[in-house]
Amino acid sequence: MARIHPTALVDPQAELDTDVDIGPYTLVGPHVRIGAGTTVGPHCVIEGHTTIGRDNRIFPFVSLGLPNQDKKYRGEPCQLVIGDRNTIREYSTYHVGTVQGGGVTRLGDDNWMMAYTHLAHDCIVGSHTIFANNAQLAGHVQVGDWAILGGFTVVHQFVRIGAHAMTAMCALLFADVPPFVMAQGQPARARSMNFEGLRRRGFGSERIAAVKAMHKALYREGLPLAQAIERIEAMATRYPQAAADVALMRAFLTTVHPERGIVR
Repeated sequence: MARIHPTALVDPQAELDTDVDIGPYTLVGPHVRIGAGTTVGPHCVIEGHTTIGRDNRIFPFVSLGLPNQDKKYRGEPCQLVIGDRNTIREYSTYHVGTVQGGGVTRLGDDNWMMAYTHLAHDCIVGSHTIFANNAQLAGHVQVGDWAILGGFTVVHQFVRIGAHAMTAMCALLFADVPPFVMAQGQPARARSMNFEGLRRRGFGSERIAAVKAMHKALYREGLPLAQAIERIEAMATRYPQAAADVALMRAFLTTVHPERGIVR
């Protein structure tokens, strides 16, 4: 049997692995599923159609799977899906999706989510990300793998943040942040690329050189976005070890909404 504190209220229809810990005064609803090795601290609320994977650590006063804050929401059975090995710190709030947005809010694996983080409806967050305290996502935001959001970062709805990108403290995002870019300001602007983070993740000199070249094409040569994309496409031949990085950047840039654009 799962280890459930006597003061916790766990609906008998909830599906808990036998290797789950539920802390004091925590509430778990009937449509919740929690995988092996996950610990849920005291005073948490987990409701809605929420699925939580293995080996997650959920700290006190976290709220997961409650109805979203979209005024169009009418109680449809939308979902919150959380992967494996995530750390979710105190007072974080993650809501279910909406029918209009695909029905699912999703958090991947191995994410480090600090206190007071917020995932609104239909957000899709990848794996290995770090959200510092009070990082807040509005609805329909997408965040790529290995991205880092500084404390008090606020992201407007439908904005995308690319893989390996980074935001400074108190960044305010109204436009997409391409992969590898470091953004800062209110509204945020591109300041550099996340070179130190890439080195820590094992990027070699050729891959770093390719990222520098992509940064130059996007931000230092005064090119329109379409011409910058053409310049970046050609880098796959020049930097063969970085072909996947170039493809990642190209895929992101070619799907930028023209009215939103990228941080400049």
